[in-house]
Amino acid sequence: MSIEHNSEIKFKVALDENKIPEEISWTAIDGGIDNQSSKAIMISVWDHKKKDTLKMDLWTKDMPVDEMKQFYHQTLVAMAESFERATDDAKMGATMKDFCDYFAEKLELK
Repeated sequence: MSIEHNSEIKFKVALDENKIPEEISWTAIDGGIDNQSSKAIMISVWDHKKKDTLKMDLWTKDMPVDEMKQFYHQTLVAMAESFERATDDAKMGATMKDFCDYFAEKLELK
C-alpha cells in the first residue's frame, strides 16, 4: 500500500510566563479548520512498541468549570461510541454508555 496523501493537524498553545495555556488554536486544513480557537484539548497516542498510551490534556485558564464537565462528558460518550466501533463489543460499549449517563446525572448535565 502506498501513501497517496499526507494530512496534518496542528495545535498552537500560547503560554503565560508560568507556562500555563492562555490560548489554544488548531488547524486541520483537510477538515476545513483553519486557526480555530479552543479552550481545551485532549490527545491520546498509542505507542505500539511500549504498549502504552501517551496523552496530553491542556486547557486555558479561562475554561469555565461547567464547560469542562460537559467537555469530559462528551469525550467519554465519544470514547464509548468509538470503542464499540473499533472492537465490535456492543456489551462493553453499552456498559460504557451507562457510565456516561451516570456521570451526566451526577454532574446534573442532563
